Amino acid sequence: MHLAYPAVLAVLLFCTGLYGVLARRNAILVLMSVELMLNAVNLNLVAFDVWLRDALHSGQALTLFTIAIAAAEIGIGLAIVLAVYRNRGSSDIDRLRDTAETDEAETLPDGDDDGTASGTEDQATAPAGKAKKAEATP
Repeated sequence: MHLAYPAVLAVLLFCTGLYGVLARRNAILVLMSVELMLNAVNLNLVAFDVWLRDALHSGQALTLFTIAIAAAEIGIGLAIVLAVYRNRGSSDIDRLRDTAETDEAETLPDGDDDGTASGTEDQATAPAGKAKKAEATP
């Protein structure tokens, strides 16, 4: 078997996956493109293992580990994408950049217009906040 045939196929698969990662905006299509890239690597591992006639078949063993890790990566990735889709209503990657949380203390002033802090609001909400925190901790 010539090594050029699987190597060229692996290059085509990897380039297709790379294009998909760079050009797509849908998170699921990006995950599928990453899988294409991993399959190109697996094809190279098996092809070089056969070409080198390795007695231990280390390329094929490493391919099995890569497949297992890719399956776990896809499972976690799809769980994250589904959670984001439920919260945001879209799996568009460009719209996910605004998901960073802002600190409310930086955006909202603590005091009134004259610069004095109003302690009545903090005292009224403090016991409720402590109760929620106590319920949340096991």
